[in-house]
Amino acid sequence: MRVLGFDPGTATTGYGVVESRGSRLTHVAHGTIDTPAGTHFAARLHTIHEEAQRLLVSFSPDAVAIERLYFKQNVTTGIGVAQARGVLALAAAQAGLPIGEFGPSEAKTAITGYGKADKRQMQEMIRILLNLDKIPRPDDAADALGLAICQIHAGRLPHAAQ
Repeated sequence: MRVLGFDPGTATTGYGVVESRGSRLTHVAHGTIDTPAGTHFAARLHTIHEEAQRLLVSFSPDAVAIERLYFKQNVTTGIGVAQARGVLALAAAQAGLPIGEFGPSEAKTAITGYGKADKRQMQEMIRILLNLDKIPRPDDAADALGLAICQIHAGRLPHAAQ
């Protein structure tokens, strides 16, 4: 199974592609979709959507994993993240792919076994699980790899959006 994970954001959206064969996980790719500061929100969303579509075609995943939205403190920032999350989900739905959604504590539990693990613990476990020489950077891409691993560990694939 190949999963493309997304850590949504309007300025930076992380992506990570992980493949599994049996119990073996393989790192395929990771990076970010970046939109310039000061760009109108609609143009940012358009860029995120186009780049997500390009990644879906390029990596041909079996499923997509997207971080479930939660509001910690800043609702205004959360609205932008929700919009980015929406265009990512739209791109996956247009490709006919199932979408797994995972909250931060779910991903932390799947990766480290502890739902309150800190960012450094998560990144180190992602490095170990994917047999990488160093921790993947930037943080958004590492988080996206974690979401892809989370979907692989969950095993169940939700139905594709119709």
